[in-house]
Amino acid sequence: MPATIAVIHGPNLNMLGRREPSIYGHTTLAEIDAALSARADSAGLRLVSVQSNHEGVLIDFLQNEGWNAAGIIINPGALTHYGLALRDALAALSAPIIEVHLSNVYRREPFRHTSVVAPVATGQIAGLGWRGYLLALEWLIAELDASSP
Repeated sequence: MPATIAVIHGPNLNMLGRREPSIYGHTTLAEIDAALSARADSAGLRLVSVQSNHEGVLIDFLQNEGWNAAGIIINPGALTHYGLALRDALAALSAPIIEVHLSNVYRREPFRHTSVVAPVATGQIAGLGWRGYLLALEWLIAELDASSP
């Protein structure tokens, strides 16, 4: 069975391509997931993803998929700033976690500058648009390659 990469998309990310394209771009969530799946397939990995506007659904996904995942990519959306239950679910896992944000949250409103997820994440990518997801996946692929015999 190939190694699994779990991808979590938080609230409102289902609206990508339509929601504030001047900030989040025109690429849809389906297009992001398709690009991630294609790259994961080419690396011999299994990619599973979920999007929800509900924190509990994301936690259920992590509890089902996260324990066996070789890596986790998460864009928590607004849960970045207050999703303590989501943060705790991530903290329980041993896989590397890459937090992704489409916009540079540090150039935006002050409330966006604080992430409750960052302290349990291995790394963070912000401000590079949808390609930030691919960069996160590339890093995970490189880490998996480096750790394989």
